[in-house]
Amino acid sequence: MASINKVIIVGNLGRDPENRYLPSGEQVTSIAVATTDRWRDKASGEQKEQTEWHRISFFGKLAEIAGQYLKKGSQVYIEGRLRTRKYTDKEGIDRYATEIIADTMQMLGSRQGAGEPSDDRGSYQPPSRPAQNTQQQRPQQSNRPAGLSPDMDDDIPF
Repeated sequence: MASINKVIIVGNLGRDPENRYLPSGEQVTSIAVATTDRWRDKASGEQKEQTEWHRISFFGKLAEIAGQYLKKGSQVYIEGRLRTRKYTDKEGIDRYATEIIADTMQMLGSRQGAGEPSDDRGSYQPPSRPAQNTQQQRPQQSNRPAGLSPDMDDDIPF
């Protein structure tokens, strides 16, 4: 039986993109996207909401586009796949980080400063390429991005 690993996210950036480069020179851009679920509590009748933060990484040409055009507060549509990595923190404790590796990104809403929705909607989908062992290609970084929610308060090296 076949399996599928597919994620679709529509949300807003919680911080500006973070750009870095692999030893090969390929750009990697990381963002944090918030999605919010809203509902009415049946017992009390009050409106409730819960925000979930998603770590998303872009590679290659898609990373260049995301790093150049996305800004804190931008609304974005992303398709990708989940990846969980294991690493050891500074205290020697094994930790796990789950992130979305983006395959497709579409900028939503209006262009910065234009005030009107864009016609092309900023869509980009990279060409297909064979799967690679990405664990060896990505350097680890120990700085935690600023401006994230307390739920993301761990030291994840990326």
